[in-house]
Amino acid sequence: MNKQIAGWDIGGAHVKLALLDESGHIQAVAQQACPLWKGVDHLQRTLADLAGQFKLQDRLHAVTMTGELVDCFSSREQGVTAIVQAVCEHFSAGQVSVFAGLRGFLPVAQIKPIDSMDIASANWLASLVLVAKQLPNTLFVDIGSTTTDILLVENYQLNVQGFTDYQRLVSGELVYTGIIRTAVMAIAQEAEFNGQQMGLMAEYFATMADVYRVTGDLNEAHDQSDTADGAEKSVMASARRLSRLTGYEFNESDHALWLAFASHLKAKQKHKISQACVRQLQRAQTRSAIKLVGAGVGRFLARDIAADLGVDYLDFTDLLPSSTKAEAIDAADCAPAVAVAYLAGGFG
Repeated sequence: MNKQIAGWDIGGAHVKLALLDESGHIQAVAQQACPLWKGVDHLQRTLADLAGQFKLQDRLHAVTMTGELVDCFSSREQGVTAIVQAVCEHFSAGQVSVFAGLRGFLPVAQIKPIDSMDIASANWLASLVLVAKQLPNTLFVDIGSTTTDILLVENYQLNVQGFTDYQRLVSGELVYTGIIRTAVMAIAQEAEFNGQQMGLMAEYFATMADVYRVTGDLNEAHDQSDTADGAEKSVMASARRLSRLTGYEFNESDHALWLAFASHLKAKQKHKISQACVRQLQRAQTRSAIKLVGAGVGRFLARDIAADLGVDYLDFTDLLPSSTKAEAIDAADCAPAVAVAYLAGGFG
């Protein structure tokens, strides 16, 4: 297909965009915060903003999503319908196709209510289909701002146990933890702090973004969500938010104490994801041949986990030709958007 493609991954907190030229080379990727749970008008503004930044009107548009889950929608069907309608208000419906999992892409005019469950939260599947075309034996680990996908490919075939969110939570292929929006209290009810084990306050005082600001792991370009208290995103403000979980009076001179606490919380989240990776690797028949492919804004954890498990690591960007220089937001940060663009364009 000799046509420029725009790939969209429309989530509940961010919209991600990938642009391909006629040869399948990445021209640009973008991620923008979009609190869809507050209403579809936020999505409308984000789409308008991105359309204004890039020349998108003459492109084909391939769409995948997870935003249908947000609580402004009463059902997945309502969410899918509303998101597709929002896209078609900005771009010609005839140029838009929607990813429906193993069924491929559906033109907007052909989408029926019964298709909603195939469309809903299928972005992970787009990424995995693309990876499976590139590598025979892979553990694909996409660590995002909110969730982590851990998915197995063997002999170029998808070896997955679940396709719906429910099935994937049961199988452990979807782990609801991410490096930015996840509340710290979802990672640890107890922690080591100030030389002793203690309980933590189960309050929405801090997020994992605070942890990774303090440890220095968080790319500022990825840091697009609001803080728990609405205050600034500095290292000191992050340490102050973390301190509230402990009940220990905050003092700026105690930076080493807060760094140690943040490092401990990082290790807890990394262990949670690592154990989920081990669970999937134990199912593999080709364990010794598997490479771990990391994607998402939190893939620095995937790289460390691969080293810990003795598995070769590849970055998602290593699988793609690219005509763009390295940017703050790259193709691996927006893997599902890149994947639907490649697949819809016939490049994958």
